[in-house]
Amino acid sequence: MTIERQIMHRVKGMPTSDGAGVNLTRLIGTPYLDMVDPFLMLDFFSSDIPDQYIAGFPSHPHRGFQTVTYMLAGRIRHKDSMGNEGVIEQHGVQWMSAGRGVIHEEMPEQEEGLMQGFQLWVNLPAKDKMSAPNYQEFAAEELAEEQLDNGGLVRVVSGTTAAGTQGPVKQLDIEPIYMDISLPQAGQFTQPVNHTANAFVFIINGAISIGNKLLNQGELAILGAGDRVNLLASKPDTRVLLVAGNPIGEPVAKGGPFVMNTREEVHQAFADFQTGNFL
Repeated sequence: MTIERQIMHRVKGMPTSDGAGVNLTRLIGTPYLDMVDPFLMLDFFSSDIPDQYIAGFPSHPHRGFQTVTYMLAGRIRHKDSMGNEGVIEQHGVQWMSAGRGVIHEEMPEQEEGLMQGFQLWVNLPAKDKMSAPNYQEFAAEELAEEQLDNGGLVRVVSGTTAAGTQGPVKQLDIEPIYMDISLPQAGQFTQPVNHTANAFVFIINGAISIGNKLLNQGELAILGAGDRVNLLASKPDTRVLLVAGNPIGEPVAKGGPFVMNTREEVHQAFADFQTGNFL
C-alpha cells in the first residue's frame, strides 16, 4: 500500500549572515530545527543588493561532512586545497565531500544582479569522516531535466523520478533526492521516496498543498512517514526544492566548520587546523 507523506513540522527560518557578511536565511541548523538526519544545515541566500553578498565566503576549512551548493541565479567562483577551481552558474551544482579535511572559498563572480541559491550540509558516516576529500560538479546542461505534461519542469540533481529521470550526483550511502521542481497553478508532481528516508520541502516561490495543508513561499516543511510525496501547486509559477535521504543514525558533534561523532574529534580537528596538520 502506498502512503503519502504529510507535513509533520514547518519552519520559516532565521535571518543571519555567514562568511564575510553574506545575508541569508538559515532553515536547518537553528534552535528551532537543529538537523534532519543526515542533513545538518540548509541556507537560502537571495539578494540583488551587492553589499549583501559581495564579500562572499573567504578561505575556510571543513571536516567530516559534505557541502552542496546549488545556484538558482548568479555565479560563484570556488577554489579548494585539492587544486580545484571553477564557477558555479545558474542551475549548476557542486557536491563536495570534505572527508578528513579541505580548505575552500566561494566568492561571487559578479558585482551586481541577483545572487540566489542554497547551501546544504550533509553528514558523513563515521567510516567516511576521515576519507580523502572529493567533489562532483555539474553545470546546468549536465543536470537531468524532466518536462511534465502539465507544463512543469523538474531539474534533478540527485535521485530518480517516477518516470525514470535520474540526476548525475551519486551518493550511495544515503541515496539522496535533490530536485528543483517548477509547477503551474494546479500542477501536480508525485515523487517516490524510500520509506526509510527523511524528507523536507522548501517553497522557493508560490505555494504548495501537501495533503490538506498549505505551504507558502519561504516555508520549509519536514515530511512524515510514507513512500511518496505529492505536491499540488496552489499559485502560478510555483517552485519547490525537494530533498530526502536515508538517516545515518550516529552521534553528531558540531564545532564551527567541523562535524564529527564526538567532542574529542572536533577538538582534534581544531588542533590539526591550528598546527598545520589538517590536510
